[in-house]
Amino acid sequence: MNFTKVSRRSFLSAAVAVALASPLAGALAAPFSSDRITVRAEGAGPDVVLIPGLNSSPRAWASTVAAVPGYRYHLVQVSGFGGQPVGGNKEGAVAAPVAEEIARYIRDAGLKQPAVIGHSLGGTIGMMLASRHPDALSRLMVVDMFPYMGMLFAGPLAAPDKVAAIGDQVAARIRSASPEQRAKGASDTIRGMVNTESMRTGAIEDSQASDPDVGARAYRELIVTNLIPELPKIKVPVTVLYVQPQSVPVPPEQFDAGYKGAYSPARNVVLKRIPDSAHFIMWDQPQRFQTEVKTFLGAR
Repeated sequence: MNFTKVSRRSFLSAAVAVALASPLAGALAAPFSSDRITVRAEGAGPDVVLIPGLNSSPRAWASTVAAVPGYRYHLVQVSGFGGQPVGGNKEGAVAAPVAEEIARYIRDAGLKQPAVIGHSLGGTIGMMLASRHPDALSRLMVVDMFPYMGMLFAGPLAAPDKVAAIGDQVAARIRSASPEQRAKGASDTIRGMVNTESMRTGAIEDSQASDPDVGARAYRELIVTNLIPELPKIKVPVTVLYVQPQSVPVPPEQFDAGYKGAYSPARNVVLKRIPDSAHFIMWDQPQRFQTEVKTFLGAR
């Protein structure tokens, strides 16, 4: 797939995942203290860790948790997103340290190889977890995330310094936006990322409640981090659900080939393009998404 012909703006929008504001109610899953994440548990049964996306919160998973009972869901909230205090994410990288904290949570909480599902930035964190702590989980689902966003912004052959320069520009634009510009940007982005109109208001509020600097650094990290070389380190089965944005006018087969090529180093991966959906598959195609989650969790 020639990603250089794809609108950079469309993928910029596609990566900005936002969800409803407040985390799901629930008891703390275990005595665990971190200034980068909090984790709450819902339900009973085999353990499943749910990681939301950029500027998002666990409410992204509410309908899925309700529709797929029989599991103990561990809902991760990243500090600085969705109105949560910035905490330890006040400087430096966000995704990589959060992946390490989730690995520590799994260990400290005594979870035995839980399944992990991550949406957007959460998918990136999930890939980091699975490649850097391959024995920590039993399987991974990545929801609408490419393993190297820099390829989409700068082209497949771009040098790392060019990708870094683009990442710097994106982060600078986010930091310099006025409150009015942020409000308009959130609204415009959500219209493209959430087809289900009833879900947009809360998503916009959540985006605006997120810390701009944390979001800017996390987004830059998404762009510059190439996880393709790490995919062979993942030992567990991987399911990737993805969408083709309407703003990417290439044949579906060509788009599919791009995803297949990027994920080809993974040992055991299943890729599924979900039609008629925007970035938040769990909201735009809830029944299909829930069916995929049930299949994913039932696989041993």
